[in-house]
Amino acid sequence: MEVRDLPALNATLNSISTMLLLFGYYFIKRKEVEHHRLCMVLAFITSCIFLCSYLIYHYYAGSVPFQGQGWIRNVYFTILITHIVLAATVPVLALMALYRALKKDFVRHRAIARWAWPIWMYVSVTGVVVYMMLYEM
Repeated sequence: MEVRDLPALNATLNSISTMLLLFGYYFIKRKEVEHHRLCMVLAFITSCIFLCSYLIYHYYAGSVPFQGQGWIRNVYFTILITHIVLAATVPVLALMALYRALKKDFVRHRAIARWAWPIWMYVSVTGVVVYMMLYEM
């Protein structure tokens, strides 16, 4: 694998995280706690691998300019800016939720997960959208 392959890997990791987050949500709504826990831990691990890959890519490649013109440029930057701002919160929120769950402090875990889950989902989905707009358009 070469550095130029990492954006596609990153989009794949974001897609996997999205699916794991969706399954984790599904399982907790059905009170299948063990399945929920597995999905959420795997989503966290997948996101950590993504972050490492993302940092490696941008260390070597720098930033990649968006080539689109017209109205799509505004759409891209709106998605990108919200993605970046919210992405900065995901590690903190996810770690807090994970820590509270591991400590079996489920009341406080649920309180943070109500914020963490939708933000994490948005960041995972928009990560794939940004990839598609930047590399596939």
